[in-house]
Amino acid sequence: MITGASSGIGKATAIECSKMGARVIITGRNEERLNETYGQLEGDGHQQFIADLTNEDELALLIHKLPEINGLVNVAGIVKTLPFKFINRAELTSIFNHNFIAPVLLSQKLVKAKKLNKQSSIVFISSIDGPLVAHAGNSMYAASKGAISAIIRSMALELASQNIRVNGVLPGLTKTSLINSDVITEEQLLIEIEKYPLKRIGKPEDIAFAIIYLLSDASSWVTGSNLIIDGGFTLL
Repeated sequence: MITGASSGIGKATAIECSKMGARVIITGRNEERLNETYGQLEGDGHQQFIADLTNEDELALLIHKLPEINGLVNVAGIVKTLPFKFINRAELTSIFNHNFIAPVLLSQKLVKAKKLNKQSSIVFISSIDGPLVAHAGNSMYAASKGAISAIIRSMALELASQNIRVNGVLPGLTKTSLINSDVITEEQLLIEIEKYPLKRIGKPEDIAFAIIYLLSDASSWVTGSNLIIDGGFTLL
């Protein structure tokens, strides 16, 4: 199951998983874009659910409808750029609801409802921003991702007795809808690219392949980790 599958990393992960023979369950809030993802999945047996994971009723209904699953990828999240001196309770609450509380409670409710099979894998999308580096205007987002990377370790320890692994992926700057918005100008993007030793930003597929590794038996002895996929950015 992949949340935030209507675009970006979530969409790429769903498509690449289907190419490898997985039966994929995708969720998102935008029905039109989720349908686009669904139409690009290879194979059959896939399912899609429209859901706002920050809404308790919709979350409960989603949990009820879901079959037992072997993997969960928590991708859905938001970005809000705001200088620290201008942050407020409403914006801070919103970004934590989307980036931390919703994926954590989804994971918890799936475990409690016994919808996650033993030897399954939970993968969170965190970020290098927060756990490892900082950028001006990004304090709320960084804090929410730092919280995700922190809870991964405790979850991994507590769920190990059920052979459920919990890991995170920490991407660097990746070509998603954020890049195509007004948040980052073309000039700023070129400056950022020069900071990456591999001289390019990430593609959604770069992150998807890391997620697939953590979902697969190839990582059966990996839990509580935060895997950095950043083109060498944090080496400098």
